[in-house]
Amino acid sequence: MTDYFEVHERDGAARLGELRLDSPLTTPALADDVVRDAGSLWNAERDAPEGDDAVLTVLPHRAYPAGTRDEVIDAFAADYPDIDGPSAAVIPSDAPDVGGAADAPVDAYVLSDAQGVVGHASAFAEAVVDVRDTVPADTALYCSGVATPLNVATLVYAGVDLVDAKRARVKGSQGKYLTDEGERFLEDLDELPCSCPACQVPREEFDRAACEEHNVNALEAELRRVRRRIREGRLRDYVEGQARHEQWLTATFRELDQQYGYVEARAPVARNNELAAATSDTIRRPEIQRFAQRVSERYVNRFRNPLVLVPCSARKPYSESQSHGQFHDAIQFRAHLASMTSPIGVVPQELELTYPAQHYDTVVTGRWSEDEKQFVAEVLKRYLQRNEYPRVIAHVPEDGYRDICERVEEQVDVPFEYTVEDHPTTTESIGNLMSTLDGELKYTKREREHNTVRAIADYMLGDGAGDDLFDELNTRSRYPKLQVRDDDEELLATMVPTYGALAFTLAGAHQWVDSDAPTKTVEIDSFVPQGSVLAPGVVDADDDIRVGDEVVVEGPRAFAVGRAEMHGAEMRSSTRGIAVDVRHSEER
Repeated sequence: MTDYFEVHERDGAARLGELRLDSPLTTPALADDVVRDAGSLWNAERDAPEGDDAVLTVLPHRAYPAGTRDEVIDAFAADYPDIDGPSAAVIPSDAPDVGGAADAPVDAYVLSDAQGVVGHASAFAEAVVDVRDTVPADTALYCSGVATPLNVATLVYAGVDLVDAKRARVKGSQGKYLTDEGERFLEDLDELPCSCPACQVPREEFDRAACEEHNVNALEAELRRVRRRIREGRLRDYVEGQARHEQWLTATFRELDQQYGYVEARAPVARNNELAAATSDTIRRPEIQRFAQRVSERYVNRFRNPLVLVPCSARKPYSESQSHGQFHDAIQFRAHLASMTSPIGVVPQELELTYPAQHYDTVVTGRWSEDEKQFVAEVLKRYLQRNEYPRVIAHVPEDGYRDICERVEEQVDVPFEYTVEDHPTTTESIGNLMSTLDGELKYTKREREHNTVRAIADYMLGDGAGDDLFDELNTRSRYPKLQVRDDDEELLATMVPTYGALAFTLAGAHQWVDSDAPTKTVEIDSFVPQGSVLAPGVVDADDDIRVGDEVVVEGPRAFAVGRAEMHGAEMRSSTRGIAVDVRHSEER
């Protein structure tokens, strides 16, 4: 149980937190001045230290080389007293669940072999994932002796909360000048590229002592940038660019992307900020992979019309763009529309508002990489294998899009027609699109709205949820602010256009629980929540709950509905912080 550390904001595995000392420290941060080490037990026995609210006390510990057998760690396990003040335990990365440290009553964990794994992408990724999945979610992770202005953003992105300036000082004493782009020998610098206080001297007066001071200043400045990026929900965008300066950093976040269970559980299902799709690595982002997976495994086409595939637009949502306005005028609801895009894949018209379909911005060159083609082709293939259409009209340009469609056409049992000449919005192309739909019947506004509500429910809750949950369905108000009501005009849910999801009322939550649709449930203690459910009040939570998910809250005295502020496993193991932002509650 942690008493002195609390997470306030999350951006994937990165967290913005507070170490509650006499002078509170906002994390991620440098810990040099706030850590007191009680010492190693290998060279001397140590008495239990006295707690001190001014510092984080590292309890007496034993560190082990990588590969130490579990029985050895168990045999020499240290005691972890519950001291009166902030405390930390030392833990090995390759055996975090051995020796009792993971169950210690502490607020933070010090990775004993951080210097051995930082610099080795797979070893570091595995170390952080193993430790984070083992220790309580609301404890801080401290990596000592490894941080530089170049790598600290990636360390935090992986899940590190505390670092120190030891490595930066050592580098300075060696005459190595650190920046967020790398390091330079002082002898190679004709001028100082930084404007920090240490650098406000003539170049010839800048010595190694000043270099140490600058390196610390640069590290502190980088941490301020990282904290700002976390607040904005855009740390990944920054890391993708930052990591290009050093190969192991690029390898590290790619290794983390391979740890899909770890990063996906911590990636929110919705947020308002833009997702910058600036590199080929964006395809591997958990938000992108999740959207593609849900579209190809949960989405059900409920229209009987042909499918028209069109290219995406720069403007989001697509339907508000000039090009898509022309497509809609030509189609006139005689076909189901889906957009093809990198890095998202395939976006059915009902999900064009759903995060991240209306939140990404990509680099447009007119040329597709082979990775992009393979990804979108795979999503389109799986989409067409799952959904039945009488035919597919590919209203797409030659470059990239046509190649993808032709690849998929060979693998699915549905005929393709191509209608574009030169460009999708030329008069000839629009005329071809209109004429190929001659004789097709229009679907109604009611059908369109009902299918949108059910498709969003499928995406949010699981395969078949839309039909299970809304057996009877009436929509009121105008798209995209649809109200979902039953036959008695009871309000069940409203559509939230900001991130393309449904927000349930209490009546809707009851219908959800009573239906066959998969539920996301948070079980709480005997109280009636008002405004929020704090983590200490959570008894249990479903594993598949993600930050931003719609959840039902149930307890002996209450029934409620709201949005998750933690993922399910974090709710169960945390002792601080808001678990659910409650929208409506009632006493049983």
